[in-house]
Amino acid sequence: MISIKTKEEIEIIKEGGKILAKIMRELEKMAKPGITTKELDGAAEALILKHGAKPSFKGYKGFPSSLCTSVNEEIVHVIPSDRVLEEGDIVSLDLGALYKGFHTDMAITVGIGKISKKARELIKTTRETLDFVIKKIKPGINTNEVGGLIEKFIEKKGFGVVRELCGHGIGKNIHEDPQIPNYRDSRQGAILKEGMIICLEPMVTIGDWHIKKAKDNYGFQTKDNSLAAHFEHTIAVTKDGSEVLTLHPSESDF
Repeated sequence: MISIKTKEEIEIIKEGGKILAKIMRELEKMAKPGITTKELDGAAEALILKHGAKPSFKGYKGFPSSLCTSVNEEIVHVIPSDRVLEEGDIVSLDLGALYKGFHTDMAITVGIGKISKKARELIKTTRETLDFVIKKIKPGINTNEVGGLIEKFIEKKGFGVVRELCGHGIGKNIHEDPQIPNYRDSRQGAILKEGMIICLEPMVTIGDWHIKKAKDNYGFQTKDNSLAAHFEHTIAVTKDGSEVLTLHPSESDF
């Protein structure tokens, strides 16, 4: 069942989203050659608790950490470890926070030091895809239409679109209906309505779109071991369009 949030609930989620965006900004600054993904996870959890929130992911379906850290060919949900980030790597940082009873969810992909031109193009395209589709969100649009817009934008740039993972609704639970595919699904989708809170999260690959379990047997990576990137925002569907709820206070809009 898809829930419609009240104005008061959306304000709480927006407040939590600003906190999450601040934390993500700090983690982005820390993501440098020589740091371990476990150190990033420790910093993320400490910052979440410092701001009076709780980690959304820790304990969710057995996930042991607060932050997902997916490196290079890894796409999402990889468990932080003693892996040291090296010059040329790219890492997806995916973080959720529970604040005053409501979750927010956000992801970015960061280049570590100097990265390849193709990796820069991948990150840029993934971010641009999210920016593009946010502007298309409005009441009355079908989730499959949203997926088709994402797919077309990415493939036009010459990259692959991960199909087996998707965006989702969010609120009192970290994952709620509706599911929002990153491609045009043939199954019946849901119609977006004012007051829905959703997470849009394009996942893009340099190579093929097929995936497999990552080495930690929890996360996912590309089947062909090509690089992958991931960006995500928590979005409110408004009367005339949408509002990003996980913006850093210094950012006014996309």
